[in-house]
Amino acid sequence: MIPHKRIFRSLALFLAIAFLFESGCSIKKLALNKVASALTAEGGTVWTGDNDPVLVSEALPFALKMYESLLEALPENQDLLIATGKAFCMYAYAFVQSPADTLSDMRIEARTARYARAKKLYLRARAYLLRAAELRYPGFNDLLESHYTDSALAMTGTADTTLLYWTGASWMGAFTADKFDMSLAVNMKKPVAFIQRVLDLADGYGDGAAHEFFISYYGSMPQSMGGSEEKSRMHFARALELSAGTKAGPYVSLATSVCVKNQDVEEFTGLLHKALAVDIDASPQNRLANVLSQEKARWLLANVENFFLIDETGEENFIEESKDE
Repeated sequence: MIPHKRIFRSLALFLAIAFLFESGCSIKKLALNKVASALTAEGGTVWTGDNDPVLVSEALPFALKMYESLLEALPENQDLLIATGKAFCMYAYAFVQSPADTLSDMRIEARTARYARAKKLYLRARAYLLRAAELRYPGFNDLLESHYTDSALAMTGTADTTLLYWTGASWMGAFTADKFDMSLAVNMKKPVAFIQRVLDLADGYGDGAAHEFFISYYGSMPQSMGGSEEKSRMHFARALELSAGTKAGPYVSLATSVCVKNQDVEEFTGLLHKALAVDIDASPQNRLANVLSQEKARWLLANVENFFLIDETGEENFIEESKDE
């Protein structure tokens, strides 16, 4: 479907929803539940399969408010809560935090403002997801707040992998957007436990999405806080295996964590070129993520000097050659 027709269809759906809010109560609720089911069905690639990040970034805010409008009428619809939380987390990462990462130090105020906005969106996402978890497993949030995370997660099963992954991702996202928030810092083990639970339940979820998380987590954390290059590389290898090499993200994750920490510019640039070599059409469900990862890879290659100490002429020449390739 061409972009403008897709937008018109969304507009028609939104107008239909508005009409339903004025209809009889029982008919309205039945129809709204059908709309919610259509919007939250697993396996769709309307967003994740798109190859135009600008189109998605402009359309997603409309979709987010549409989800929230539906939730006003269906506050206990678990699938809708999960889909809403997932969408807010995706938007925060792809279109708020990631663009902020590329802003220069000359635009520090703009970067800080965008990180603050990303954090709010992540926390909003987490709130929807935890609401879904509590509805599905009464007492879940009390256990979390009492630091019985393992007991809370023990309630979950393979049907909860999407809920678990995006709760962990949004929670950790809020921390990465504001590492000085002590309330998030002291609870950082909780989102990590959510993602680990995904691995325990379904190792291949999202073509290795949980492994991709741990590439960055273990690769960027200091050893004193649990960081491990060995574990990062292990998850990198497994992510490549599960995705059959059709995702650019694992290459970017290893480059920006382990390679930067090791100051290994040669492996850094090699991994980014491998990310750029990934065929974005080889995995339709990951097309948008691949486009965004490749955009990030290009920016990283163009700004190598921001991440590595350059002392020798030979290294300077290597970096210039890497940019030109």
